[in-house]
Amino acid sequence: MKLVRWGEPGRERPGLLDARGEVRDLSGVVADIGCETLSDEGLARLAALDAASLPLADAGRIGPCVARAGKFICVGLNYADHAREAGKEPPAEPILFMKATSAICGPNDDIEIPRASLKADWEVELGVVIGKRAKYVGEGDALEHVAGYCVVNDVSERAFQSERGGQWTKGKSHDTFGPLGPWLVTRDEVPDPQSLRLWLDVDGVRRQDGTTADMIFKVAVLISYISQFMTLQPGDVIATGTPAGVGMGLRPEPVFLRPGQRIDLGIEGLGEQHQTTIAAAG
Repeated sequence: MKLVRWGEPGRERPGLLDARGEVRDLSGVVADIGCETLSDEGLARLAALDAASLPLADAGRIGPCVARAGKFICVGLNYADHAREAGKEPPAEPILFMKATSAICGPNDDIEIPRASLKADWEVELGVVIGKRAKYVGEGDALEHVAGYCVVNDVSERAFQSERGGQWTKGKSHDTFGPLGPWLVTRDEVPDPQSLRLWLDVDGVRRQDGTTADMIFKVAVLISYISQFMTLQPGDVIATGTPAGVGMGLRPEPVFLRPGQRIDLGIEGLGEQHQTTIAAAG
């Protein structure tokens, strides 16, 4: 099942994709694609619906596929090739950092290049959306706590991240730095999250082309690991890391984003995102 949120920012409505790829309006069934909807029971209720009987949505803009995410947790350097291009050793344990939830936006919304930005960068990532509370979860049970998966562009400002002191959060949290979607694909449609191809183009040039099979720490390991330090709640999002090909790793010279560029990215079975970069609003 592919769940979607559609409508203007802050006024999105819930929907699902039918067999023809058209968005059906779920507003008469659930209030939104949020924590209550993401439980096993909530998803089973939606799966039992006759999609063809639901009204077609006048979708227009597609919003982020999750409403009111409580936490946006990211994993750094989780692909060995990306660690190497960053000049780092592959980590012995997952590197965790937080991205502000105010960075979340729709999959095709414009991406703002912040004021004083020198090194805005891209990162295609597999997103994991939690559906059931997870605390001290074992690896063998970890995937049972997943509601579904989505595409994430973990947009970053490298100078803010690494040259301005403190933790990575300030380089990861600008408005629009967290496009989610287009869909939340329920876990029953993704039997193996470690066999998905992911890719990203900038202005039509392929920059990233990888597979989740190359993660250092697999999805189940990450969920179990994170749950040792904080309780994961329904609606929390985990961005699981990016393969090689980010702008800061390009040679002979790094390449960074500027206003007026086009970013296209996607993950096998999870859909695509299409963004234009613009100068930050006031």
